[in-house]
Amino acid sequence: MTLSLAEADKILSDNFAPWVLDLGLTVHEAGELRAVLRLPWSERLAREGGALSGQALMAAADTATVIAVSSARGGFVPMTTVQQSTSLLRAVTGADVLVDARITKLGRRMAFADITMTPEGEDAPAARASTVYALLG
Repeated sequence: MTLSLAEADKILSDNFAPWVLDLGLTVHEAGELRAVLRLPWSERLAREGGALSGQALMAAADTATVIAVSSARGGFVPMTTVQQSTSLLRAVTGADVLVDARITKLGRRMAFADITMTPEGEDAPAARASTVYALLG
């Protein structure tokens, strides 16, 4: 049960706060237990020194998890973040980031995911996260 890119983008546009939408995230891929979102580079998301802010990366990881869970379930259901742990490994400057969320366990009431955030065109990730979600519907 996977979503088309159009369905995944609609979930994104219909279910997130305006400030999350302001990140400019787009769904790059939606699979059975995976979603990849693109976080476009923007000076607006940079902190002092010109690196992409950690807050933007954390919000992107959280959002990618929702799309991955929705794709695995075949559609959006209400859910909420229970836990997120993020490690910021190195600075990102001037590059879009691919946010790859992979579901590691999908139960009836809980979902677990690992997220890798890699600047486009590079092999080494800039950040990693793990999330736990409660499925409410």
